[in-house]
Amino acid sequence: MSISSAMQAGVSGLLTNSSALAAISDNITNINTTAYKRSQVNFSEIVTAQGLKNRYAAGGVQGTVRQYVSQQGMVQQASSPTDLAISGDGFFVVAGKSTGLTSTDPRSFTRAGNFSVDASGYLVNDAKLYLQGWPVQSDGTFIPSASDLTMMDSINVKNISGVISQTTDVTVNANLDKRGVTGSVGDATYVATTAFSMSDYAINPLTGTKPDFTLDLPVVDSEGATHKLQMAFLKNTTNPNQWYSEIYSVPATDVASIAANRAGQLARGTVSFTQSGAFDQANTTLFGALNATPQIALAASGGTAPAWALGQGVKASTVTLNLGSLTQVAATSAVSAVSGNGATIGNIVGVQVDDQGVVSAVLDNSQVRKIAQIGIATFQNADGLAAQSGNSYKSTLVSGDYTIKQAGVGGAGKVASSSLEASTVDLSSEFTGLITTQKAYSASSKIITTADQMLEELINLKR
Repeated sequence: MSISSAMQAGVSGLLTNSSALAAISDNITNINTTAYKRSQVNFSEIVTAQGLKNRYAAGGVQGTVRQYVSQQGMVQQASSPTDLAISGDGFFVVAGKSTGLTSTDPRSFTRAGNFSVDASGYLVNDAKLYLQGWPVQSDGTFIPSASDLTMMDSINVKNISGVISQTTDVTVNANLDKRGVTGSVGDATYVATTAFSMSDYAINPLTGTKPDFTLDLPVVDSEGATHKLQMAFLKNTTNPNQWYSEIYSVPATDVASIAANRAGQLARGTVSFTQSGAFDQANTTLFGALNATPQIALAASGGTAPAWALGQGVKASTVTLNLGSLTQVAATSAVSAVSGNGATIGNIVGVQVDDQGVVSAVLDNSQVRKIAQIGIATFQNADGLAAQSGNSYKSTLVSGDYTIKQAGVGGAGKVASSSLEASTVDLSSEFTGLITTQKAYSASSKIITTADQMLEELINLKR
């Protein structure tokens, strides 16, 4: 009967608009929820079979919920370096617990990157979901896996305190004045074929030969102790492009030197330059034979000299000097920079994340140590993901399976540190929808009351 179908159509209108109101309510209440994705109820007509040609039977309306999960929210600046946003497609992989994860433990996917460091050092967001990443290997690389989530662990930024890094490279950026005139005291005779004497001057300025110029070389040993080596230069007055040079320890007691009568001495020879003033390794003898690699090799404590002094109790060291920026021009001798890669024992003072998702710890010994790389999960149809509490999602048949990628690779978005993704809710649109939904609900209720009145009239025909 047409009147009954009209009443049923009104009921479907009430139900569908109720769902629309619920979706709008969720959207409005989550306008300040990090990375919240708005939902919307889309209306579609229900058509029923018409029993009689001249009789119309109303079908009504049905609602389909659509989640706009793939819609990018605005990336806004945040105060913490562990606040993360994804600029582009993809989701952070998270788990409900920090340790003991197995293949059977569920993983979720979220774009809510409001992570902080908990008491145990793990990165966890406000929903108590732990951020997953590929741990750094001993060689500083990562082993990504596109599908094996067990290759990822909860990221902990507190397990690397106390790291020591022995010095292996020192870079020297300095200039030697080509116009330099030697000034000497004590042993003024400085002959390349005999034991040099600038190390003596470092011990006692009243003896030995005073160098024209010295620079300090910072060295950290295997136990994290700092040492100072000094590189001294004395102009060769017969060769304008050559300097006598020594490398020695200050104090001399830190090492067992190569010459018994030259305390602290580690190397001796000449340093040469080209006509243009560039370092000439091919004609330099400071490190042994001509063209030898600029290195200082120190045996372990008590070893064959040159070596660390027995009292140091440290392992052998080989320090490579990068002298490509050592020049000889007519300008005042000066050091621009001398830097080594060693570091004493350090404790974490901060965390940083780059746009490739590499999480690093900043230590108080000026080191930055990689910890893990965040994996970004992508889906063929992100709008088909199933929403879960905590502003996270799980995969479904509609969404397709996940693929874990490195940030910025293969369509995965890049990671923005000190940033958060805002909700995609537009308050003006939601309020407009609220008004139209309210009116539609009232109109549907009017259909029911009108149909009820018509049925009442029909019943009254018998009276």
